[in-house]
Amino acid sequence: MDQFVSAFTNKIDTKGRVSVPASFRSVLAKDGLDGIYCYPSLDAPALDAGGKRLVDKINGLVEDLAPYSDERDHLATALFGTSEILSIDQDGRTILPERLREHAGITTHITFVGLGEKFQMWEPGRFEAHLAEARQKVRDLRKLLGAGRRGSGGPEGARE
Repeated sequence: MDQFVSAFTNKIDTKGRVSVPASFRSVLAKDGLDGIYCYPSLDAPALDAGGKRLVDKINGLVEDLAPYSDERDHLATALFGTSEILSIDQDGRTILPERLREHAGITTHITFVGLGEKFQMWEPGRFEAHLAEARQKVRDLRKLLGAGRRGSGGPEGARE
C-alpha cells in the first residue's frame, strides 16, 4: 500500500504556489482523487491533507454518528465545511488559499510531513518544535513500556 512518508520543505513563490513533493503526488495519483483534499488540522497549527482514502475515512467517521445529531453536524462542519480540494498543475504545484495558510502560520516556506494515509503541511519552525515534542513523548513512552519488561530496554526494534 502506498503511504505518505518523509518530510520535505519547499518555498512558496510570490503567487502562492508551492511544489508538492513528487512522492506525495505519486501516492495521490494512485489514490484516485484528482487533487489534494485539505483542511485545517483540528488539533495542531497545521493542515491535514490526503486523497480518497482520507475522504473515505472522514466519511466513515461522520456516518458512524447518529443522523441529525449535534455531534455529526459538528464533525461534518469542522471537516467538510472548512475543506478545500486543491488542484495540482502540470508542473506539480498547488496554490494554498490564504485562509488555510493563516491557520498554519505558513508564509514563505512549507514543510510537507508524511503520516502514512495522510500528510500534514506545517510552517517549518512550528514543525521543528512539534517534531521535538513528538520525539520526547516517544522517548518517554518507550521508557514507560520498557519498565515492564525484564531484560529489555524497551519495545523490540525501538532505538534512540
